[in-house]
Amino acid sequence: MAKVRVNPDLCIGCGACTGISDVFTFNDEGKAEVTGEINADNEAAVEEAKVSCPVGAIEDAE
Repeated sequence: MAKVRVNPDLCIGCGACTGISDVFTFNDEGKAEVTGEINADNEAAVEEAKVSCPVGAIEDAE
């Protein structure tokens, strides 16, 4: 299973990821963050959100 994180220094809060997958939500600063569990049912959507991020803020995590 892939693990990702959102780099808050790069995130511009455009909402592309939150529109693609409910794994991502906005925090109080208006930046996206991973708040849901990545599993077999949503892994493809998470990858789509990662490649759709206009600033590359969604990164692989350990």
